[in-house]
Amino acid sequence: MTQTERRPERASAAVPPNDAPLAVASVPAGHVYVRHLAPEQGASAARLPDPDPLTPDKPAGAVWWPPVMLDAAWLRTAEFDVFHLHFGFDACDPAQLAGMVRVLKQRRKPFVFTVHDLRNPHHAARELHDRQLDVLVPAADAVVTLTPGAADEIRRRWGREALVLPHPHVVDLRTMAVAQAARGRRRTGPFRVGLHVKSLRPSMDPMRILPTLVETVRELPDAVLQVNAHRDVLDVDGRRRDVELAEYLHAHADEKLIDLRVHDYLSDRELWAYLGSLDASVLPYRFGTHSGWLEACRDLGVTVIAPTCGYFTQQGPALSYAHDESGFDRDSLAAALVTAYEDRPRFGAGIEDRRQQRQQVARAHEDLYRSLVG
Repeated sequence: MTQTERRPERASAAVPPNDAPLAVASVPAGHVYVRHLAPEQGASAARLPDPDPLTPDKPAGAVWWPPVMLDAAWLRTAEFDVFHLHFGFDACDPAQLAGMVRVLKQRRKPFVFTVHDLRNPHHAARELHDRQLDVLVPAADAVVTLTPGAADEIRRRWGREALVLPHPHVVDLRTMAVAQAARGRRRTGPFRVGLHVKSLRPSMDPMRILPTLVETVRELPDAVLQVNAHRDVLDVDGRRRDVELAEYLHAHADEKLIDLRVHDYLSDRELWAYLGSLDASVLPYRFGTHSGWLEACRDLGVTVIAPTCGYFTQQGPALSYAHDESGFDRDSLAAALVTAYEDRPRFGAGIEDRRQQRQQVARAHEDLYRSLVG
């Protein structure tokens, strides 16, 4: 067999009946992407709940962080049919991941790896993530990714054929319906361009694009540039305070050129309300691969202006501008903003389309798991 055809050895006694739900250890199970791999209705794989790590450094709202399922001790004793890794290995030493793989092989448990990130947005340098991928991609019994471009890169770098399955919806379908109906009724108010710098991931470079955003939006009649940021970046005593960014944003907010909103982590409800109020959302990334933010914008009918790095525009319809680690083209960003303002493109995802997509993605995962188990 070739590397891409390899399948793990299996013990026949461990194969569940065809009508029995498979037990899948998804890392993590609680992430919205993983939750929406299950069909909206009907039977599916039974994903194990995330074990609570009970650690003092667990961030607010992250019930699965750090993932207990990556520990070899947990893997040796837990009962599951398939192990499926998505996120959560950012800080893992490659040797720890190699140990995880060894336990899975010893127990003859199929290992599925969905490659969401080919360049980790939380890592300023790429070396650690590259070493992690060098362990995980060759060892996986099946590799999944979200776009054809990412699959091409995986083929070039590791000689593996990845199954391409689209990112399911992020916003719940009921909220999508309400937001899209409200957008259809909206006839007044300024054209609102949003830039969300969150807690300033290493992949973000808002200062590189902010002058162009300010200048371009200022020239558009009845348009507003709204910038949202977390307190840890802009507050004087913020843990991740960026002095240059804070001074720039506050100065331009004082001049009424920016509608600046500073807050802590938003709940899902608050986040969907904020995104739904925008007409266009600009992604300030200089590197990256895929984006759940882009998918949420599509769910809510918001036009995304995405950089040319990564494979963002392969996820769904979006405007783009030239921006990567080597530089930024201001004219392309200005042109994309003007197009969004003048054409008001309808790039949103329809609710029925999302329903059908979720059903298809859920079925594809179920079929993949069954093929690996036997």
